[in-house]
Amino acid sequence: MSVAAAAAAGLLVLSGCSPAASGGDSNSEYGFTPAEQVKDSEITVWVDASREPAVTAFEKKYPDIKIKYETYDGSAGGSGSFQSKITLMDQAGEGWPDVVFSTQQNDAIWASKQTTNGEQGFAAPLNKGFLDQDFLDGFAQGSLDYATIDGTTYALRNDLAQTVFYYNQTLLDQFGYEVPTTWEEYGELGDKLAAEHPGYILGSMGDSFMTYVYYGGSESPVFQSPESGVFHSDTADKNSEGISKIIDGMLANGTLVQDSFFSADFAAKYADKLVGVPGPVWYTGAIFQGGLKTPAGQIGVAPALKWDGGEVAAGNVGGGEWYASSHSKNLDAVKTFLEFVTSADEFQVDASSGYPAYTAAASKWLDKQAEAKYFVNDDFTTVMTDAATQIWDGWNVTSWSPETAWAKIVIPGIAAGKTVESLLPEWQKELENEATVNGYTVK
Repeated sequence: MSVAAAAAAGLLVLSGCSPAASGGDSNSEYGFTPAEQVKDSEITVWVDASREPAVTAFEKKYPDIKIKYETYDGSAGGSGSFQSKITLMDQAGEGWPDVVFSTQQNDAIWASKQTTNGEQGFAAPLNKGFLDQDFLDGFAQGSLDYATIDGTTYALRNDLAQTVFYYNQTLLDQFGYEVPTTWEEYGELGDKLAAEHPGYILGSMGDSFMTYVYYGGSESPVFQSPESGVFHSDTADKNSEGISKIIDGMLANGTLVQDSFFSADFAAKYADKLVGVPGPVWYTGAIFQGGLKTPAGQIGVAPALKWDGGEVAAGNVGGGEWYASSHSKNLDAVKTFLEFVTSADEFQVDASSGYPAYTAAASKWLDKQAEAKYFVNDDFTTVMTDAATQIWDGWNVTSWSPETAWAKIVIPGIAAGKTVESLLPEWQKELENEATVNGYTVK
């Protein structure tokens, strides 16, 4: 089932959240009550470091629009910094930014709600007259579902984050190995690689988003919200235990490391040692072309790993979303900015590291990779495109991030020498505790 189909079936928690609407005036031209507009006033944009090129490209294209930007962590790792900052501004009744980029997909749940004092939610509805429907229709099917609540869309997806399997064809040829197609083969390749070529690796467990890659991508029912306000986690499921055993074996033999992909010395240690890795399509620019600086003609892209006898089920690892403030005093400039950063070639094709959510930009981004002959296999475009329709719907969006429990329990546990399998009960308990704190009923 696709993400879009899951949303229609009510399997995405967003579809049943029923928060108070952002807009206080359904009769306004935008579906919310705009602030008094100040023509040509400066807009403030919050971005993470990876989205700074979006602002630079916008300034070049629209030099007459006054804009300033502030860099923050983008709520990476489920830090919640976006929400905490806006909460303080809601309390003060002033100071809101005009546009915010968040790496998380769950912020619409809180950003669409009225505040406790009755102030309309921070996130402006985008499909009630503010943005043209023709423009919104240009996004990949299902890509706006996570930010759509009861038919109202509150954010625009920046890029898709479906998982695939990246492999270094040069190293595979040198070692005489084949590309794995299943999780079982991935674990077996780890054993073989460790025995025959110690020091070479097949990935890292040092980042909190690995929960999406390995557990979402292995159809492990660890993070589910089958209906509104309900949370379910089953780390004792056969898939949850199966992928944990594979991870533990590869951590033990050294083919999975504990270094973050974004640590200062990862590239120095592993640039020429990474034989293959499951991961989202944004690894193309962020990891291979960026941090590792792997030259063209070495890396290939294969379908996401599956279980033996099963079907491909891709994980979904972020992607990020752009929010417009309902408090902005220059909505014309905000509209221009949102449309530019999500669809314009100057950013999404020329400067973005990931696979754009806007379909026309995605086609050009793929063409750019093909023209550069970066990947060794000509069918990488088909692999990436297919993966976008293969995302497993067994993980749901909630008002908190699954990354926080992973970062609190699993990453330090691994560092202390514990196995992931032994940490599963504690991980599940922490997930359930977070669900309870956020007002969900655990079943």
